[in-house]
Amino acid sequence: MTIMIPFAEGEAQLNWLSLTDALVAGHSLPKAEVKDVFLYRDENTLLNRSAWIAGMGLAVKCATVFPGNPRAGKPMVGGAVNLFSDEDGSLEAIVDFHLVTKWKTAGDSLLAARRLARPDSKNILIVGAGTVGHALRAAYASAFPEAQFTVWNRSAEGADRFKRAYPDVFIADDLESAVRDADIVSSATMSTEPLIKGEWLRPGQHIDLIGAYRPDMREADDLALQRARVFVDSFDTTVDHIGEINIPLKNGAIAQDHIVADYYRLDQFVRGDDTEITLFKNGGGAHLDLMVSRYILAAWLAGNTG
Repeated sequence: MTIMIPFAEGEAQLNWLSLTDALVAGHSLPKAEVKDVFLYRDENTLLNRSAWIAGMGLAVKCATVFPGNPRAGKPMVGGAVNLFSDEDGSLEAIVDFHLVTKWKTAGDSLLAARRLARPDSKNILIVGAGTVGHALRAAYASAFPEAQFTVWNRSAEGADRFKRAYPDVFIADDLESAVRDADIVSSATMSTEPLIKGEWLRPGQHIDLIGAYRPDMREADDLALQRARVFVDSFDTTVDHIGEINIPLKNGAIAQDHIVADYYRLDQFVRGDDTEITLFKNGGGAHLDLMVSRYILAAWLAGNTG
């Protein structure tokens, strides 16, 4: 019987730190085979992201993107994740699309921060007050419970909404000052031009870049990458696909060996010392959807036994 896992009921079973442990375990298995398929009709898109990991199973994350829906009061993005058995290919679970995406995106960055950020980090800046920013606030607080959070957003309205959700968060008016003051900077914007400047960075910081996902998108400039030890979640989903990494490689600002490791070499995700600047590019990928969906199913079964 196929299990259906909706958002609220599924999320009630989850824990951010346990999720990062599950991601570590997932990357100890053979490397995933992944493939994306896009179908288009006018402005509308169907995206299927597929992954297969030996010993974990298969997942197909289906998403529809209909940009005109908000004008009719409907969600722009819909979808689900289909989770299949590695043993016999049977459909084990259908998991809410937004649940998987939320926990994958923030959990991906949290794993890097647990490995690379200074454990005594006290000031965390979130750049971008959207849906991902809200998830980052919850995720980072689980690993850095004593930290003070600040949010910077292009629009005051978005920052105010964030403040209403998290009253203890400070709102930054000046991005440069906020970056300079932060121990951890986590950026989740839709920017195509770098927002975070390398000249603003100081020793000991950890920079987490999430927003860029297209070849023309960047959140940090060349100098930021040059000053930092750079890590990615997956070489396959970042280096040739996302401007954050691809552009500075092509223009010669950094070389391929400037990227220290991805999650398949987690033993190299180590901070050298307290003065080092570390930078992580969160690229996502269907293999992470599979790992997170498998974690959600396991948590669901454990919480609903008996």
